[in-house]
Amino acid sequence: MARRLPSAPPILPGFSHLHVLGSGGFADVFLYEQNMPRRTVAVKVLLSAVVNEHVRSMFQAEANVMAQLSAHPSILTVYEAGVSADGRPYLVMELCSSSLSTRYRSQRLGVAEVLQIGVKIGSAIETAHRAGVLHRDIKPSNILMTAYGHPVLSDFGIAATLSEGDSEQAVGMSVPWSAPEVLLDESPGSVRSEVWSLAATVYSLLAGRSPFELPNKSNTSDDLMTRIGRARPEPIGRDDVPANLERLLASAMSRKPENRPESVYELIRGFQAVEAEMGVPQTPVEVAKDDWALQAVGDAEDRTRVRGVPGAIVPAASRLRRRGAAAPAGPYSAVGTLGRPSVSPATGATATKQGKSVRVIAWSLVVSAVLVLALGATATYVLFRAGTGGIPQVSDIVATAAGSTVEFSWNDPGLRSGDTYEVSTGAETPVAQRANDFVVNAEPGERVCITVTVTRDGKRGDPSAQKCLAVGT
Repeated sequence: MARRLPSAPPILPGFSHLHVLGSGGFADVFLYEQNMPRRTVAVKVLLSAVVNEHVRSMFQAEANVMAQLSAHPSILTVYEAGVSADGRPYLVMELCSSSLSTRYRSQRLGVAEVLQIGVKIGSAIETAHRAGVLHRDIKPSNILMTAYGHPVLSDFGIAATLSEGDSEQAVGMSVPWSAPEVLLDESPGSVRSEVWSLAATVYSLLAGRSPFELPNKSNTSDDLMTRIGRARPEPIGRDDVPANLERLLASAMSRKPENRPESVYELIRGFQAVEAEMGVPQTPVEVAKDDWALQAVGDAEDRTRVRGVPGAIVPAASRLRRRGAAAPAGPYSAVGTLGRPSVSPATGATATKQGKSVRVIAWSLVVSAVLVLALGATATYVLFRAGTGGIPQVSDIVATAAGSTVEFSWNDPGLRSGDTYEVSTGAETPVAQRANDFVVNAEPGERVCITVTVTRDGKRGDPSAQKCLAVGT
């Protein structure tokens, strides 16, 4: 079928049209140059033929959702929205590359790169969920890349609030990455269906195809829907993909939603555990926790309230070894300015996020609290330490030397589901884990010490007494 020609670019005050970037079923995207501040931007413009009150309402909802969420470093930024002189609604957005959507099919992406994308985009999805928003169209082509290789989630055009997720409304979808219950009209979408879609997206980036595509066979929408309904994806077919990652993705794409990880946060913790298994740096989880600012706008128990969001853990040096799955943990939340630097239009690069303040979105009250702390040109952060009441404390750590290693172990002081241990060796970055033992490689005669702290709901308990042992003594 012949593709339509793009519509005429609208005249927008303060912007100069450069050329068309792409066309879709409902909108065109143009490259403009903003006059002040001077930067290149992408402008999404609805087609005149599709503009009616319903579409206009959806477009306005997309603008509002993206504006409220785009402080997140992995969500595409909306700079402004409006209606052009000829009546077409438009969004002015940061300019990013869509190269990932073609690159994963033409070349093999490294497992570490894919896991990094999975954690970053998963952090964006989890942030949207905690703001009461479902994305509902998670797929590789909706992951764009900045000039510095940072993935960002785009296109909230069919997003809905979680409270609307049980309604019988029509849902746009992309078949290869849609959960079976959505395809079969058993559900219009849920948190667990987005767990499925993120897992299917990560699978696709690894396999170079969607999970239920069969090489050299018919892959029509009907074929894919039938296979998705059976929920038995083909093996990824790569020797370098860890077996635990394959199992994690298979679990996240289970036919029954209750058999999947209960949240995207749980899934990306699994991705971090695989990173630790591979010995690559763990990708930080970027989910905002801002109890202070919430108190500034009221202590309402709102579905946007973020409680117990652990900070990201950067793994310790390679001489430390852990047993069990790694999990992010930490006592602090940060309030301040988040940003990504912009680049010159001459490079053809992406106009990226600058000076974007963390927002707390009180979704039901439609309230935003913005805090920007500046010292000269440097963003500063206010850190808040959580209380420790009721969190168990580790005691009686036992240390045993064997050759060039020291193994520490301790009894479970009463961990709950979701609790983690934070193990610190003093000179290394703390390590998060669930297992109650810890192994350190050491040189003969070297003295090794650790402390262990339980973290619960983003809060740290009291640390254990330091336990030390010298190798060879």
